[in-house]
Amino acid sequence: MDEEPITADVFRGVFRTHPAGVAIITAMGERGPVGFTATSLSSLSSAPPLVSFGVGRRASSWATICAAEYVAVHLLALDQQELATTFARSGADRFAPPTRWRSGPHGVPLLDGVPAALVCRKVYDLPAGDHTLVIAQPIHALEGDPAHPLVYLDGRYGSVTR
Repeated sequence: MDEEPITADVFRGVFRTHPAGVAIITAMGERGPVGFTATSLSSLSSAPPLVSFGVGRRASSWATICAAEYVAVHLLALDQQELATTFARSGADRFAPPTRWRSGPHGVPLLDGVPAALVCRKVYDLPAGDHTLVIAQPIHALEGDPAHPLVYLDGRYGSVTR
């Protein structure tokens, strides 16, 4: 029995009710640093450590992320909503002030002031609908000050308490 999948609008509506952690993924390309805000970050495996995230094929950073050998994954805090919005905005100069960043291991752009970041070696890029699913192995962990994590729910940023 063939069944039609739900529509994209219905799918998005369902996931608007699912809180997701907010992260920024960065990489260094031939033309400089790129990055985007992701709510699709997931801890995939602990042995070996693996993370996964999706990047839209229409995203300005898609080609650089897919070509990169290394990426950085930044977990955001509640007070970093503006940073998340900047990296989500199409056409924004994401690495211009007030964004603070530096070159990290393997040349990946590392954002300053985040609660935690992982420098990862990419393992797989898998086509997945209108996105590419990236699987990466963390090789460096950077931890800053603990904070309330930034989450996204129903089109708005918020946090959870621990």
